[in-house]
Amino acid sequence: MKFVIYGVGAIGGVLAAKLALSGAEVVGVARGPQLDAIRKRGLLLRTPDGEETVRFGAAGDPDEIKFAPDDVIILAMKTQDTPVALQRLRAAGVVGQPIVCAQNGVTNERFALRRFPNVYAMTVILPSTFVHAGEVTAFGAPHAGILDLGRYPNGADEAAETIAAALRKAGFASAVDPEIMASKYGKLMQNLANIIEAALIPGDHGAIINAAREEAEAVYKVAGIVWRDVGDNDPRRQELMQSHAIPGADRVGSSTAQSLVRHTGSIETDYLNGEIVLLGRLNDVPTPVNVYFSALAQRMIGEKLKPRSVSPAEVEREIAIAALAQE
Repeated sequence: MKFVIYGVGAIGGVLAAKLALSGAEVVGVARGPQLDAIRKRGLLLRTPDGEETVRFGAAGDPDEIKFAPDDVIILAMKTQDTPVALQRLRAAGVVGQPIVCAQNGVTNERFALRRFPNVYAMTVILPSTFVHAGEVTAFGAPHAGILDLGRYPNGADEAAETIAAALRKAGFASAVDPEIMASKYGKLMQNLANIIEAALIPGDHGAIINAAREEAEAVYKVAGIVWRDVGDNDPRRQELMQSHAIPGADRVGSSTAQSLVRHTGSIETDYLNGEIVLLGRLNDVPTPVNVYFSALAQRMIGEKLKPRSVSPAEVEREIAIAALAQE
């Protein structure tokens, strides 16, 4: 069995490096400067315990990989890149291998299940940074992260147990959760803050974040969605993984902030705040806060606005306008 990590960024890079260090066979699918760096010199992994350069196989496309029936494919790209990635996997001959969605949001699993029969959802609690090619930083300890998984849409099986065991051996906390989507909807609730913290001038934005999450709670209730809190108040999170400072390594922020810093040209907000907007429209629940931030994310990409440059006063004014438009 080998692990194919598709998307070797902040999450996928830490996964690939730590699995390889544990003795697992790993192939990463990467692109551009990140692919070149891994091939030339390996991937530098920084953790609270130190740093190490890790070497593992690297491909620019799945068609460069010889897939075996028992391989595990972990998707770690942003949601907007998932459909094309799944097409490339199918073109490379992938059929029944486990596909694990180690991604934010709740859309990737549906994308995958349209094409493949064995799909697993993973809730990712892994504070990490990828800004420079060939380097990733994982800030969590005593475990690098919490990576629970289960079959999608629900259930548990031997493959899930095998994957969780390999992740534990690699230094992650990992459990099989038959109701994993409740956890993923809880993580989505946390991720609504990503664009808020990435866009606004630094300060106390608790009220705005709470407003976005209150809309989500209202939508979940009407839609009948069960969710579980996986935020800082989760006692399991307190026990298993806390974020620690690493000398010389700055916390850039969420995955959304990192996309803006790296000028990737795309952003995942449509599948985070935009998921709440979609659910609100499907269930006739107003979501003006999330409507605004979904639009702001696209504006930041289109106008190349700097991260943490938007005035909270502007936000409050525009949200009020959005609320009136939804009445």
